[in-house]
Amino acid sequence: MDNIDFYSDKKWCARCADYVPYLMSVEHSYCIECGAEVRLFSKDDWREFSADLAERKAKGAGKRGGKDFVVKSKKRPDGHGRESA
Repeated sequence: MDNIDFYSDKKWCARCADYVPYLMSVEHSYCIECGAEVRLFSKDDWREFSADLAERKAKGAGKRGGKDFVVKSKKRPDGHGRESA
């Protein structure tokens, strides 16, 4: 993974139609150029990212978490599992 610092990080501003530096608040991030709310990706980049992620997920099915993947539960000495009260 690339080592990216805060000052070079950018998000998509729909108003500027570009990836721009931004100011982050507690709930939203805002473009420093025009003040509009920004998003992580543009709509086109989001579609491409989602499609790539779905393709990777489909290829990885069965490696872990598929029907061949078994989780063995550990029981305590008194014969009980980890039930909650």
